[in-house]
Parts: sequence; structure tokens; C-alpha cells
Amino acid sequence: MSLSFQVYRGSKEGRIVPDQTTRSLGPNEVYIETTHSGLCGSDEHYLRSGQVLGHEGVGVVKEIGSSVTNVKVGDRVGFGYTQEVCGLCDSCLSGWDQYCSNKKEYGRHNHDVGSFSSGVVWNAGSVFPIPDRYDSKDAAPLMCAGGTVWTCLSEYGARPGDRVGVIGIGGLGHLAIKLAAAMGCHVVALSGSDTKKEEAFGFGASEYYVFSAGKEYNDLKPLKHLLVCANANIDYASLISIMDIGGTIYPLTVDFRPSSVPLLPMTGKGVRLQGSLVASRRTLKSLLEFAAEKKITPTIMTFPLNETGIEDAMQTLREGKMRYRGVLVRECAR
Repeated sequence: MSLSFQVYRGSKEGRIVPDQTTRSLGPNEVYIETTHSGLCGSDEHYLRSGQVLGHEGVGVVKEIGSSVTNVKVGDRVGFGYTQEVCGLCDSCLSGWDQYCSNKKEYGRHNHDVGSFSSGVVWNAGSVFPIPDRYDSKDAAPLMCAGGTVWTCLSEYGARPGDRVGVIGIGGLGHLAIKLAAAMGCHVVALSGSDTKKEEAFGFGASEYYVFSAGKEYNDLKPLKHLLVCANANIDYASLISIMDIGGTIYPLTVDFRPSSVPLLPMTGKGVRLQGSLVASRRTLKSLLEFAAEKKITPTIMTFPLNETGIEDAMQTLREGKMRYRGVLVRECAR
């Protein structure tokens, strides 16, 4: 079965380009009519690549392949960074499939699919039913931003009562605060100014500090976990100084330049730098259930899912005016 749908690509000129693509539906695939797509900072990184953008999708299943049993036509589902996984390697079998060792089937390997579209063909094993009690516009940002911070909080030992720091109160950071607070953690927000102080407390933070490199924070009790959601060029010496013995720092922002890490202070306190990439299928499923149960929703701005809407949303993000996560909505959205 061949299916045609509209997509929105980046271009060498840095503009959004509408296009049509055709995909066949395989036995283990589903066709999803896209209704919502989150906007991620990494979409800006791929803007000039020519590929279809977007990896925070929500939509309705319209067609299923002959072997699909986990979803049915009419189901509302999410789809994210991982388009397909092998299902056979140790990473997949242990639930850590975001690190799937079968590189051919890892991540978004097909440049003609993405959530900036009217539809997608996706592997059925990499779609996630959206709880009935959870809105699609809120679910879309969980497919990447929410999954990224939830992996750190749920997979690396954060416990209720732990002092969890979040530096950078933006698309990732505001969700990290909300989720950590809902887990029962004591959340410490750190930002470059006090402009987001009241909002951070509203998200669930218990403490707020204006943070700058080299400044001493004698009144700040050490942190057990620290999610780095700020822009690149982080001064790790300053971060290590506020960490507890045996604490963990999670660098979540993308920077292609090398980072300088002072090894002596880090090893002296037993501080870990923990890498983390988006989320596994297991992690995304648990996030959707947790967010629905605790009524945790992202703070969003909405834009039309069309050429003009995408351009406006990306410019809003580029100018630092997004509060806090952009969501593109198609006219057909229910």
C-alpha cells in the first residue's frame, strides 16, 4: 500500500519548504495522521539539512500493517526520535533501546519522515498510546523534551527527597522542574537572572538562585542531581562546586565543541557526568502514564502546523521568546 502526505523540510537557505512524499506501508508499520508536533531546539540544528523536521509527534492511526497487533485504527498515539529499533540486541531486550546497537535501524534514519507533516509511516513498535485523559497538545513535547529529562530522573537513581538541581529554565528545564517536583524531589532552580523566579516556583521549585560562573554559593546546600538544561559553554568547575559527594551532573544541551571538565575536583568529590540520549520506549511509556496520573503538563505556545506557522515558531524559539515549549497544531486536530 502506498501513502502520500505533505511534509515540511529544512533547506540550505534556512527556510521551511513544503513537499510531498510517498511511502509504502510495511507489515509492521502504521500510518499516522499527524495532528500535533512539538518544536525542539535540535530542529534548528537540522534546519539546513534538507530533511523533514520534527520528532515530537502525536496523531491518529489511520492504517495498520498486516502484522500489527499493539495498536488499531483510530488510536491516538505519539511518536518521537526513534523511528525503528532492531528489537533483538542487548540494548533493546534490556529496555535501553535508545542506544540500540543496530545502527541501520537506530533513530531517525529516514530523512523523508518527521512530525512536521500531515502524516507519517512509522514502525508500530515505536509508537505510544496516549492516555485518554491526556491532551494531544500536551503529549507532543513529552516525546523528546519530556523524555529527555524523565530518563535522567527515572533511570539514574533520583529519589523522593533528593536535592535535584535544574539549571536553565526553558523548554527542557521547566519540564524537569515539574516532573522532579511531582516525584517528591526537592527542586533547586538555577538561572542566569531572576526573571523566571516566580514561574519556577509555580512549576514546583523549592529554591531559586541566580547562577553565574565563579560565584560562591555558601547558602546553597549541595545537590545530589543536576540537570543541565541551559545553553552550551557550561563552566563545569562551577557546577562541580555545588554538587554533593557522589552527585551526578546530566549535560542535556547540544554543543559540538569540546567541553573542559576539571577532573581533579570531579574525582575528589566522586561526581559523575552522566550522558543521556532522549528516551527508550519503556521510558516514554512510563512518562506518559506518570504525567497523566499526576496531571503534569508542559507550558506551551501553539502555532499552526503549516509553512508560516513553522517559520513563526522557529523564529520565536530563535529569539528566546518561547514560553516554554512550542507546539504545532494542524487544522484537522481534534
